[in-house]
Amino acid sequence: MSTIALAMVLLAALCHAIWNLAAKRVGEGGYAFVWLYDLASVALWAPLAVGVLVASGIGLSPTLLLATAVSGVLHIAYQLTLQTGYARADLGVVYPVARGVGPVLSMIVAILVLGERPGWLAAAGALVVVGGIVVVATGRSVSGRHGARAGVAWGAATGLAIAAYTLWDSYSVTVLEAPPVPYFVISCLWQVVLLTPRLLRRHRHGVRPVLRRHWREIALVAVLSPLAYVLVLTAMRTAPVSLVAPARESSIVVGSLLAWWLFKEPDLWRRLLGAGIVLSGIVLIAL
Repeated sequence: MSTIALAMVLLAALCHAIWNLAAKRVGEGGYAFVWLYDLASVALWAPLAVGVLVASGIGLSPTLLLATAVSGVLHIAYQLTLQTGYARADLGVVYPVARGVGPVLSMIVAILVLGERPGWLAAAGALVVVGGIVVVATGRSVSGRHGARAGVAWGAATGLAIAAYTLWDSYSVTVLEAPPVPYFVISCLWQVVLLTPRLLRRHRHGVRPVLRRHWREIALVAVLSPLAYVLVLTAMRTAPVSLVAPARESSIVVGSLLAWWLFKEPDLWRRLLGAGIVLSGIVLIAL
């Protein structure tokens, strides 16, 4: 992995950890929150996406529309599963489990199906990253043993969704050569469209209260979530997904420590140990 690609992935990891902290603060009203930040993401990033499409002369091809529709469905599964997990368990459990299961599955599929062959040092680094995630995830929970089990379950389900959209989006930006910014924005637009019918049926009365109480969190996610993922998609164009996927999980270092600081979640020393192990894995990947 090149230095530029690694820098993109690590910056994306920082942005990702911060927006997940904002998502954790919301709690109830998760469906309306997801719809609102998807809508805000489209409004904020659409001008740049249009500019890229015009400048490149690509246009809205059927392939781009279909690829982004599939991505939109996979991201909806990810967003709603993640938000439910945050409402029912600690961020310090859900987040590292989700970010750990995702790259493990992504790396396995990338090697077995896509034929990618990362070097042994990089592969060892990926395993070290996963080991650090396990250390962080097996600590105590604010909600007790039941909360820890719920966190692991929802985190694993979220990780499955992460693996699915990571592999599909990697295929889209590499094989289909979809431009990252328009790809992400059109995917977000699909998410808004697909989420709207259920929102109108079951959650429309929750939109205004969520917007009033959590407009700061909505704005933060709308800025940082697309930025983080566009950086990752751009890195995927020059680096194999089997290396990008585990390297971006360095976000659990920041996320877990901030969860201890802001939400008073327990096991500081275990999380510091896990953070150190993850950083060691990142160094191996960089080498």
